[in-house]
Amino acid sequence: MIRFGVIGTNFITDSFIEAGKKLANFKVKAVYSRTSERALTFAEKHSIDNTFTDISEMASSKEIDAVYVASPNSLHCSQAIEIMKAGKHVLCEKAMGTTSKEVEKMIKTAQENNVLLMEAMKTTYLPNFKVIEENIPRIGKVRKFYGNYCQYSSRYDKFKKGEILNAFNPKFGGGALMDIGIYLVYVDLKLFGKPEEVKCISNILSSGIDGEGSLLLKHKTSTSVLSYSKITDSDAPSEIQGDLGNIIIDDISRGGSVKLVLRDGTIENLTLDQEENLLCYEIDEFISLAMKGKKESKRNSHRLAQKVANVLEEAREQSGIIFGQELHE
Repeated sequence: MIRFGVIGTNFITDSFIEAGKKLANFKVKAVYSRTSERALTFAEKHSIDNTFTDISEMASSKEIDAVYVASPNSLHCSQAIEIMKAGKHVLCEKAMGTTSKEVEKMIKTAQENNVLLMEAMKTTYLPNFKVIEENIPRIGKVRKFYGNYCQYSSRYDKFKKGEILNAFNPKFGGGALMDIGIYLVYVDLKLFGKPEEVKCISNILSSGIDGEGSLLLKHKTSTSVLSYSKITDSDAPSEIQGDLGNIIIDDISRGGSVKLVLRDGTIENLTLDQEENLLCYEIDEFISLAMKGKKESKRNSHRLAQKVANVLEEAREQSGIIFGQELHE
């Protein structure tokens, strides 16, 4: 049994708990929030025994073995490090850190304290993502990847009225690239490795955060075009193009339907059934690793997290996106 504490009381934490309840060896024992009222309300909602408004107190609690960090991006590093120094495992929401230095510090802390640290990127654990991996050899040499993930944020409506919430506030490390584009970057680097070149074009909003953008990644024998947005929607699929055929993916972040189309006329539906709550796959992996005494996921490895952070950082630098904490570094 892995006893979790959770940081954050938003919809993703709700989803995390609901997914975990379907798994063996999962229990939520504590919740942290900045206000006791919010912590108590959330604890009552999910029948959680312990509430905290102090990270240090949660970290030292004997009631938990691991913590799920789902706070704003800019808080991930400091909170995760404090928890790991207390000997607790950490499952950290993406983006694990807002800079490559933060990710490096988090990994170093995990290693020094002999605890498990994993970035909570659900996509790479989904059955339909594994189907994509297994079938890529069938399309021959990959030449191009079109990745598309554009999802209109309800918070943008408030932004247009002058209310800047965390998702569009540079103080909290949000924006389209960090919140949406990261899914595409993870898929690309997991499938094709670290790119040789990175080029980014972003639409910068008045708050200094990107509302949408595109990444062009140059690999040794292929290119990737990644389109992401928090201020528009898109129903266009993603596509991996090889010299023998294509793999077409609907809703790539959630591992939607997967279709193989070969140049010889073969058309094959590769889609597998998946759990409705997709977070269950990453949680199950994390619990399994923790119970086996493992300190790192082979799938969402520390090395992959560092590579993703490097690409995101380079893209932000090209677009002039500066987060609040970086102004003081």
